[in-house]
Amino acid sequence: MRSLRFDGWIAGIGTASGTRVVLGHWPRSPFGPFSDVMVEEGDGRRLLLAPTGETADFVAGTYVFDEVRVVPVEVRVADRRHWSVTAPPLVLRFSTGRRNLPGLALRAVPGRLATHPSWIALWDRPARLLLGARTHGSARAGRHQWYGARDLHPVTSATATYEGESLGALAPVEPPARFGPGSAPRRPCLVRVTTTVAVERDRSTTGAAS
Repeated sequence: MRSLRFDGWIAGIGTASGTRVVLGHWPRSPFGPFSDVMVEEGDGRRLLLAPTGETADFVAGTYVFDEVRVVPVEVRVADRRHWSVTAPPLVLRFSTGRRNLPGLALRAVPGRLATHPSWIALWDRPARLLLGARTHGSARAGRHQWYGARDLHPVTSATATYEGESLGALAPVEPPARFGPGSAPRRPCLVRVTTTVAVERDRSTTGAAS
């Protein structure tokens, strides 16, 4: 196996329409900076929006989607709190609040420990019980993922449109998104994370993971 590491942020957001959105924003990755967006509509249809064929192939080889589109994905961050995401046909804007107790707890863990697979596996069950999210799991193509969370901020407001139509008010990420072995936390949040993906050496290792 070969390990690929992606360092950045994951935002999980639910809407009143039942659509759930997961943004992966990766300033540092084996393939350069990029962002990708996973959308699960209220009827369960899963869509991937990725900026290149390379990233789309990798994410689609790791997670499960009904449709994959290669589109420009632009992310802007103002004052570290206000995020703007454009990935046609999706436009998303959200703001975060001050870190709460989970964020403070994650910040207290040294970085090297927080991203170690043994530590991540130790916290899988508590994370499922408290947040509704897994910290690691098996994915497609013989891959395995570890999510080393290092900070967390609640999402306090969000607006989203899909094909020009409003997706409604901010809501919990329910039902859980079904892209892979885990989902985003039930409460909308932005998580600082280092994602490690173990990939079989004889398979493609191009692209990105969320």
